[in-house]
Amino acid sequence: MLLAGILLKMGAYGLVRINMELLSHAHSIFSSWLIIVGAIQIIYAASTSSGQKNFKKRIAYSSISHMGFTIIGICSISDMGLNGAILQIISHGFIGAALFFLSGTSYDRIRLVYLDEMGGMATLMPKIFMMFSILSLASLALPGMSGFFADSGSIFWNNYRQKIFFNAKNTNYFWSGSWNDIDSYLFII
Repeated sequence: MLLAGILLKMGAYGLVRINMELLSHAHSIFSSWLIIVGAIQIIYAASTSSGQKNFKKRIAYSSISHMGFTIIGICSISDMGLNGAILQIISHGFIGAALFFLSGTSYDRIRLVYLDEMGGMATLMPKIFMMFSILSLASLALPGMSGFFADSGSIFWNNYRQKIFFNAKNTNYFWSGSWNDIDSYLFII
C-alpha cells in the first residue's frame, strides 16, 4: 500500500518540483523524449500486467503503467496536462492503495494469491468483491470515475497549447505541429 500509494508518486512529484521549476530549460528540451518513454512505459507495463498470474503483481504492474500517464502529463508543458498529471497522482494513490488493501484482505481470508485459483470469490466475500470491482473499474478509467478524468487530462493536453512558463523559443521538437482530437483518442485506446 505504501509503495503504490506514496512512494511511487514521489518520483512524479520530484519531476514537478525539480525538473519543471529548477531545471525548466532542460525540461523543455527533454520533455518530448520523456513523453516517448512514458508511452512505452504505458504499453510495456500494461502488457506485462496482463500476463501476471499473481494478484499483487498484476496490481503493481498496472500501477507502473499508470505512472506513464503521469509522465506524459508532466512533460506536456501545458496547464491541462499538468493538472491531469496531478489528478492522476492523487487519484491513483488512493485507488492503488485500496486495491492492495483489498488484495491483502482477501489473502488473509482465503489464503490464495494466484488468479486462476480464486474462482467464486463473490460468494465467499461479496462486499470485498464489490469494492474490488468498483476500484478495478476506477483504475481502468471508466468514464465518470476519477481515473478517467486523470487519464484524459494527461492525454488530451494537445488541444490546449498554452505554455506554462516557457518563452516563445521553446525547443519542444516532437509536438510543434497541430494534432486533431482523433490522435488523442486513438492513443488512449
